[in-house]
Amino acid sequence: MLVLSRQKDESIIIGDDVEVTIVDVRGDKVRLGINAPRSISVHRKEIYEAIQREKAEKAAAEAAAEKMSAEGEPEAKPEAHTPDKTGTDD
Repeated sequence: MLVLSRQKDESIIIGDDVEVTIVDVRGDKVRLGINAPRSISVHRKEIYEAIQREKAEKAAAEAAAEKMSAEGEPEAKPEAHTPDKTGTDD
C-alpha cells in the first residue's frame, strides 16, 4: 500500500483521470474531494461492499431460478371438468 502525507488543499493524482484533494481536516475526520470521469464509479467502501453483496445475492437467485427452469418443473394437471346436473356444459 502506498502511503502519502497531504495537507488541506493538496491533491494526489491516480492514473491520468482521477484527482483526490484533501478538502478539510477536523479532528480525526478528513474530507476528500474526488474528480473522476463519470465512467469511473466512486463509493465509500461500506457502500461498495453492500453493492457487491446485492449483486452476489441477485446472481445466486438468478442461477437458482435458471437451474430450476433447466430441470423442468412438473406441469400442473388440468382440472377435470364435470358437467352440471342439467346436462349442459358451460
